Amino acid sequence: MLENYFPVFVFIAVGAVVGGLPMLLGWFLSPSRPDSEKLSPYECGFEAFEDARMKFDVRFYLIAILFIIFDLEIAFLFPWATIFKEIVETESIKWFGFVEMMVFIAILVVGFVYAWAKGALEWE
Repeated sequence: MLENYFPVFVFIAVGAVVGGLPMLLGWFLSPSRPDSEKLSPYECGFEAFEDARMKFDVRFYLIAILFIIFDLEIAFLFPWATIFKEIVETESIKWFGFVEMMVFIAILVVGFVYAWAKGALEWE
């Protein structure tokens, strides 16, 4: 039973070493000379003039979530587009492959129109 999981443990160990070793080397080898100027808050060359914990408008999060949703469609469109030639040349799945993606795009368009109609894309 344990021999089945050994490659997983090796993978996790190698990942931890590859991820942790550069951080440890940087921590041990880099000079640490903190002073008041290095420890001061910095924002684009100016002193921080506002609290970092200010509230964002909910519309910002809504736009961000909509961007993620509609941007992820590329993750589904790209593999389909790369094998589109094979789909078209195979007689048994020619129409299925095309209709399948048109249904997917139609669902995305309906979602986009719904978000637009609800005013989720409006920014004042």
